[in-house]
Amino acid sequence: MRRLHTRCPSRFAPQLSIGTNIRVFHCQSMNTAVGLFAAFCTTISYFPQLKKCWETSSAGDLSLKMFLILGLGVATWIVYGFLQGDFVIIIANSVSLCLLLGILYFKLKERSRGAARNLAT
Repeated sequence: MRRLHTRCPSRFAPQLSIGTNIRVFHCQSMNTAVGLFAAFCTTISYFPQLKKCWETSSAGDLSLKMFLILGLGVATWIVYGFLQGDFVIIIANSVSLCLLLGILYFKLKERSRGAARNLAT
């Protein structure tokens, strides 16, 4: 018969462990799986926008301030990941920052082209 454990040696919240008495293994596996899924979703969310910027060579409708603040936040998450020693946070946010920098490249490129046009007229 399988045993259901509702307590886990985690100081943050009780966890669920099914099938074995080794609670730590289940807690860490579940925590890592949830973290990896969340990291995957948030990281791939940049691809559609980056693809659109790449295909159209345009990022005119995007808010530069929003992307700069988002970039600062993602960079801070990377620092937090190092402080916590959490490689899921470090890797996911590093990839996110690279994709975000790609979008910022198109935004800044378009902005500089617009400024050059304004000077020419």
